[in-house]
Amino acid sequence: MSISMYQASIPVFVRILGNLSTILDKGLAHAEAKKIDPSVFVSARLAPDMHPLARQIQIASDAAKGAAARLAGVDVPSFPDTETTFGELRERIAKTVDFLKGVTPDQVDGSEERTITLKIRGEDVHFPGQAFLLFFALPNFFFHVTTAYDILRHNGVELGKMDFLGRP
Repeated sequence: MSISMYQASIPVFVRILGNLSTILDKGLAHAEAKKIDPSVFVSARLAPDMHPLARQIQIASDAAKGAAARLAGVDVPSFPDTETTFGELRERIAKTVDFLKGVTPDQVDGSEERTITLKIRGEDVHFPGQAFLLFFALPNFFFHVTTAYDILRHNGVELGKMDFLGRP
């Protein structure tokens, strides 16, 4: 049995973004329980040259909605990168999930050979749709979700693997 482009993308993004929202809930609860200003976590980073938590969430959101839109052949929704609180970050995730849920299998299936063009460091890079999804979009998405998880975990939030994976 084969898996469709839709099955390999939209439900994956929706599930992991839902898990990310739950991870943010745990981060906020931890900050409140320990009487830590939540903005400390929102601006936290793993290393000085890495993006902070807020930017990791924004990029994960961009990766999911950008991949879905490009594979579906529709315009990528633009969200301003202005989130500075846990609540605003959760709202961004919710908006992203709402967009993803509006993308249909008919729009995405058959996009395996659709040419996807991205501008990366000023250069146009062309991918066939399947290679774009499997070797660029999904790894990029998971990198930023994982880094967001790691930032909170590094700062003492009690998270485990199942928080990342979610419950079946």
